[in-house]
Amino acid sequence: MTAAPVLDPQRTALLLVDLMDRVVALPLEPRKGTEVLAAAEELATTFRRAGALVVLVRVERPAVAEQPPGSGLVPGLRRDGDLEVVKRTLGAFQGTGLDERLRERGITTLVFGGIATNLGVESTARAAADLGYDLVFAEDTMAAFTAAEHEASVRLDFPRLGTVTRSTDVSFA
Repeated sequence: MTAAPVLDPQRTALLLVDLMDRVVALPLEPRKGTEVLAAAEELATTFRRAGALVVLVRVERPAVAEQPPGSGLVPGLRRDGDLEVVKRTLGAFQGTGLDERLRERGITTLVFGGIATNLGVESTARAAADLGYDLVFAEDTMAAFTAAEHEASVRLDFPRLGTVTRSTDVSFA
């Protein structure tokens, strides 16, 4: 892990992926979903205090009459001023208007957290990199189904896309 860059709150957004009851409750590694949620909530508080945007992404299954129980965001996670995005694919950019909504706000840097590290988070991050965003990954705000999957993303893939750091090292100018 490296030191996080000092961020501009007007040009930075926190993207938290799939922090929904049914996802947080899954057996995860290298940390439990509740630990991911606690670290993500603290980081979101830091962003809100700095006046930076918090984006909460959740998934809905396409072409089903009713979503499974626990498909909403964890209760209390969303605050006034946060942006909620509903995705129907692995990543959060395809068909959601997320890129347009970020660009309208002048966002150029994205800080990532969520579940699962190697699935929804990585898919969204790869699309963001292709779109030209600067990326920061708060490693302690993520987990996957196995520690090996999580480690592959944070040790091999994410460093090629941006900066991998801890949530407590994220700071604003």
